[in-house]
Amino acid sequence: MKKTWTKIKQWPLFLPVLSLIIVMAVNIIHDAATGANPLSFFLISLRDTTTSGTILYGRIIDIINRGSEVAILAIGMTLVVSASAGTDISVGSVMSLCASFMCMMLAGYGVSSTTTLAVPLVVGLLCAVVMGLVCGAFNGTLVAHLHIQPMVATLILYSAARAIGLLLCNDLIVYVRNPSFAFIGAFAGPIPTPIIITAICIIVVSLVLKKTALGMYIQSVGINARASRIAGLNSKLLIFLAYLLCGLFSAIAGIVASSRITSADSNNIGLYLEMDAILSVALGGNSLGGGKFNLAGSIIGAYTIQAITTTLYALGVSSIQAPVFKAIIVIIIVVIEAPPFKAFVGRLSASRAAAKGVRA
Repeated sequence: MKKTWTKIKQWPLFLPVLSLIIVMAVNIIHDAATGANPLSFFLISLRDTTTSGTILYGRIIDIINRGSEVAILAIGMTLVVSASAGTDISVGSVMSLCASFMCMMLAGYGVSSTTTLAVPLVVGLLCAVVMGLVCGAFNGTLVAHLHIQPMVATLILYSAARAIGLLLCNDLIVYVRNPSFAFIGAFAGPIPTPIIITAICIIVVSLVLKKTALGMYIQSVGINARASRIAGLNSKLLIFLAYLLCGLFSAIAGIVASSRITSADSNNIGLYLEMDAILSVALGGNSLGGGKFNLAGSIIGAYTIQAITTTLYALGVSSIQAPVFKAIIVIIIVVIEAPPFKAFVGRLSASRAAAKGVRA
């Protein structure tokens, strides 16, 4: 029994799965305490709507749907943390900038609301992607080539990207009420389109990491960039690529978020999501010090964060107070993963084992 428990604790996905189970348990207890069906958290049904037809409905569907942006951001954040041993705190602001640029192109500069597209939808989407890549390249250049600490380097776009987005939108909230644009954040049949987009992103990245050596190279650079360079790896290029991909996924997340509300709200799109993305990586069992990573853990962590957010709202916690509780969770996770704490737990376990041996 002891050996089995030891193996379970050493499972890479132990922490994210345990966290998800705890969140589900809190929901079950809350539902039971309020007199609702304790299993209502897991119920999924088909519901007819006037705007989207028959759709999947349920709390789990809502969590997976609403957590799509965080899950997409978590992919890029995982690669950045692994390669550079630092975090990209600009992802939320880059989301906003990409969404603003896209909507400005689709509506036309200075137009605050439209139902017809000024340019083809594909052009608007490409503009968002290009903007994301430009932002990723900017961050990657500062970190990989100028050796600026990642948090400091990405602080620039964290502060400036939203303001640039406002300038592009002429200080307006640009509404693009076009069915083809709204489809991205709506439903493809009964399934929310953001879930499909997120699944595609996860599958593509997983296949690339599995079928190529990119994942191993990124982890190698994160563990020891100097040794990797001596071994023949281009550590600067790999770090740059990680930030480039992070910018790409920020753009995709921005497209989804903007399409949900069929507008570009520069002040609110992606707000605080950089914290959720970082917490997803940490909650996924990945070290914020770089090196080895587990993409599946980060994805589970992202949906756990959304489940926590949904649970906090259900418990009556306001959206303003919710980041405080998330910050507490970050502190707990960082402490648990800190080498001194792990060493302390190891010494404590060893002393207990020794004490049991003496008694025997």
